[in-house]
Amino acid sequence: MRRVYVDMDGVLCDFEGAVAEGRKAEPEREYPQSRPGFYRGLAPIPGALEAMIQLSNDPQIDLWILTAPSVFNPLSYTEKRLWVEDHLGFEMCHRLIIAPDKSLLRGDVLIDDHDRGRGQERFEGKLVYFGSPAVPDWSAALAHC
Repeated sequence: MRRVYVDMDGVLCDFEGAVAEGRKAEPEREYPQSRPGFYRGLAPIPGALEAMIQLSNDPQIDLWILTAPSVFNPLSYTEKRLWVEDHLGFEMCHRLIIAPDKSLLRGDVLIDDHDRGRGQERFEGKLVYFGSPAVPDWSAALAHC
């Protein structure tokens, strides 16, 4: 069985789009992600929810969500948990890990939109660099699982 970790911000939900909208709405706020409600209100990335259902139904995959918290918004812990329940159901909340260093976990695959900065560069398994030219979307990401 392959253990697969999926990042949230930029992989499951549109973090960058929400930051851009937040900067337009409140240009004086340096970190739009510090606003209460920011994380819970993120829109899903196209294809992400369907991909998660597909991966969770595969008996050869042990699927987890692995996301880093925001130091700018301590509510991110709660809001990320609520986002998972809102979009993927309560059962998936049992498979949510919030950790600032992703290299602390062992697994076969990590799907992340960054290749470094939160321990991705030290992750012992295969890093699938979501949003890169090689993996531009969920269709391409699924091929690596």
